[in-house]
Amino acid sequence: MYVAVKGGERAIENAHRLLAHERRGDRDVPELSLAQIAEQLSLGVDRVMTEGSLYDRELAALAIKQARGDLIEAIFLVRAFRATLPRFGATEPVNTGEMQVRRRISSTFKDIPGGQILGPTFDYTHRLLDPQLADGFVPEQPATSEAAQAATPRVTDILGRDGLIESSPAADADTPVGDLTREPLSFPADRDLRLQNLARADEGFLLALGYSSQRGYGRNHPFAGEIRFGEVEVEFFAEDVSFAVPLGSIALTECQMVNQFKGSATEAPCFTRGYGLAFGQSERKTMSMALVDRSLRARELGEEVIAPAQDEEFVMSHSDNVQATGFVEHLKLPHYVDFQSELGLLRKLRKEFAEANEAPDMQEAAE
Repeated sequence: MYVAVKGGERAIENAHRLLAHERRGDRDVPELSLAQIAEQLSLGVDRVMTEGSLYDRELAALAIKQARGDLIEAIFLVRAFRATLPRFGATEPVNTGEMQVRRRISSTFKDIPGGQILGPTFDYTHRLLDPQLADGFVPEQPATSEAAQAATPRVTDILGRDGLIESSPAADADTPVGDLTREPLSFPADRDLRLQNLARADEGFLLALGYSSQRGYGRNHPFAGEIRFGEVEVEFFAEDVSFAVPLGSIALTECQMVNQFKGSATEAPCFTRGYGLAFGQSERKTMSMALVDRSLRARELGEEVIAPAQDEEFVMSHSDNVQATGFVEHLKLPHYVDFQSELGLLRKLRKEFAEANEAPDMQEAAE
């Protein structure tokens, strides 16, 4: 139960002014522009877009600025704004096989059709602070080449041709796709809802669960079949003209994990898939998502559910950082009446405890 505090409204208004003052910081330091945030803090922007479920770099940059760099608060702001937008329909499924690739690696095969494309990555950097960046360092231009126009085949297709990996589920246009943003979560959940949940889930939560699955909590032995990052065209079916029209391109990261499967009485041993997809360059997120996706398929594949990462209800009910933040941070709000009730009960119990222990002492003294 929450009660109004006398003078609280004025205090809250001043707290907002103080927040704006602290957000701006030292007036002698130039103010950050949204373009600077979008261009130079791009990975943070990508995370806010992914977990906020809204692809808009400028709005994500604005949310990061407003939230003073708190990415979960920024995700909350983006989701709140998204809830106000009209919905005109759903786009056609994107074809990541036709991605204009900026980065593409595989840890399963050295030589892959189209080649390994390292792209922008921290993977091969020394984790040493670079003091040059503090002085406005301008890096040299990287080598460039023409982007490949031909579609780049997926690495898992190599295994699929030999029947060594499970087939990717065929799309059925008549099967409705769930929408977690419009329908309450229920269990058991189909894979479409699970993947939606994981895409919006907190990256750190998924990272911990994916790590746990590699340490034996679920016996998940994965290989990064392919991680690709690039631009994909988005199309919308326009009823007025009766065909799909392109809306533009968005940047996506896709990860396909290749996992072991010992087979069953009806299925021969083969590799299985774990899948991750996110806005922008979000490799850690998509890898973690793919690991947890495969773990959540335990019942589907007839495996014993023994670990948190395999527990659908546990994972999906606790993965959302906006919900988690609400539950944790509401403890900062006034709970005066609740606490006074608990305090009164505790005093009553302690009094009864003391009286119960005084009676034997008095009896002993009388004897």
